[in-house]
Amino acid sequence: MSAERPVILVVDDSSDLLALTTKMLADDYQVLTAEDAGTALELAAGTPRPDLILLDVEMPGATGFDVCRVLKSEGNTYDIPVIFLTSKAEGDAQLEGLEIGAVDYVIKPANAGVLKLRIGLHLGLANRQQVLERAVAERTEQLDKTRTELIRRLARVMELHESSAVGNRVMRLSQYAKLISQAAGAKQAICDMMMKAAPLHDIGKLGVPSEILRKRERLSAPDWEQVKRHPKLGADIIGEHDDPLLQLARQLALTHHERWDGSGYPERLRGNAIPWPGRVMAIVDAFESMTTTQFYRDAMPIEKAAAEIVSSSGKKFDPALVEAFKKALSVMTKVRETYSDALGDMINLDFSPARRSTTAAERARAKSNR
Repeated sequence: MSAERPVILVVDDSSDLLALTTKMLADDYQVLTAEDAGTALELAAGTPRPDLILLDVEMPGATGFDVCRVLKSEGNTYDIPVIFLTSKAEGDAQLEGLEIGAVDYVIKPANAGVLKLRIGLHLGLANRQQVLERAVAERTEQLDKTRTELIRRLARVMELHESSAVGNRVMRLSQYAKLISQAAGAKQAICDMMMKAAPLHDIGKLGVPSEILRKRERLSAPDWEQVKRHPKLGADIIGEHDDPLLQLARQLALTHHERWDGSGYPERLRGNAIPWPGRVMAIVDAFESMTTTQFYRDAMPIEKAAAEIVSSSGKKFDPALVEAFKKALSVMTKVRETYSDALGDMINLDFSPARRSTTAAERARAKSNR
């Protein structure tokens, strides 16, 4: 609502009635007037924005009902209270006016005191509604920030469990997931949700013994079976919720190791049977794993990691999303540079020759499959 006097738009095809209504309201309100539907809609969407509209029903061309329907269908005018001020007194007309979104229906000629009272009442209700909506929006934003921070903290716990090192992995995963989603043409809301949910994709590794996760050598069959449990463990940890973000996080945890050709786990899903977010996360996870140095594993050069992903198009990865990855790669490279992990942040790294019997590429590929 306006900080100064509230703005009232009065719409009537009679210039005499417009003048009379303006004189009636001028002491308390800033009054705008329109004699036809087109001018009314233009003023309603303009500046100053009306805080309330008094609208006649019977006008030449478009009726007041037509104008009200347009107002309620537009994002920038739908919340402006509309009071029909009309001589059309039939009950059906009153019912129609209220059904299409008007807050009140006043019969002309209206008593000045009663009309002012009704205007004041609906302006007060609208103002309280705006205050409530702002409070809800602020609370929702606060809760969203808190939830996002909790997701990041949980992801860091998992990171410590897996590698005894905390770097900027959470930030990289988030940005990679958002960038590939954007390059694939996803709606912005989906891209933002992918960014927030991505760090939880490996949360199930909390249920895998850390000594297995930190092995540099080829895993034994029993160890490998332990690792393959982590998608379902992650889904169990996150649980089933009505919240869309947590639903997405659960889906990422459960499906990011499924492979396009059906060779993945835990359900050996194939092609489009793999949920789209899981297919995105498969590429994100592989790229992050191959390009990051953690516990007895060197990072691949970005170019080589990218080539590995491209060569796996149609095998491990959705070909369409590999194309999106290629489009996003230059920005992902900048993200990697911006959120790189300083070597000093890494602990328990051992570069002695006795512990480096496998090549960096072999260790990176083994890691990307875990």
